[in-house]
Amino acid sequence: MDQYCILGRIGEGAHGVVFKAKHVETGEIVALKKVALRRLEDGIPKQALREIKALQEMEDNQYVVQLKAVFPHGAGFVLAFEFMLSDLAEVVRHAQRPLAQAQVKSYLQMLLKGVAFCHANNIVHRDLKPANLLISASGQLKIADFGLARVFSPDGSRLYTHQVATR
Repeated sequence: MDQYCILGRIGEGAHGVVFKAKHVETGEIVALKKVALRRLEDGIPKQALREIKALQEMEDNQYVVQLKAVFPHGAGFVLAFEFMLSDLAEVVRHAQRPLAQAQVKSYLQMLLKGVAFCHANNIVHRDLKPANLLISASGQLKIADFGLARVFSPDGSRLYTHQVATR
């Protein structure tokens, strides 16, 4: 954590608190997701492991948020992501009027390209919702929060739960 300067709190999820931070040496702005381990004997939460594995399985893609680093911190660990300004839920919530048709089409196209990329890499997200679709300052949409994601086995050798969050 010494290599980052915390700039503020962005939000809180089921498994951690997210902060905006600046890398001390490079000046790069990132999002740091601090995941605390409730009980050490329980180990790392499955959702955190799934998120790390899914993002590490995929090469960089313009439609999927980039995991930059994972490192231990106190009684837990930190995931460093590229910083994104907002999410689609916030954009829609704070819009003065409905989004323009061209903007909706653009977001949908980016979402579909991101999902196609995930599927081409045998990753099923399982929690697509506006809060997990991040938007950059330039309007780029990226899929985030791979905590429920699973590596898909095309040969049918794996069993999957029917409990998914995507509506």
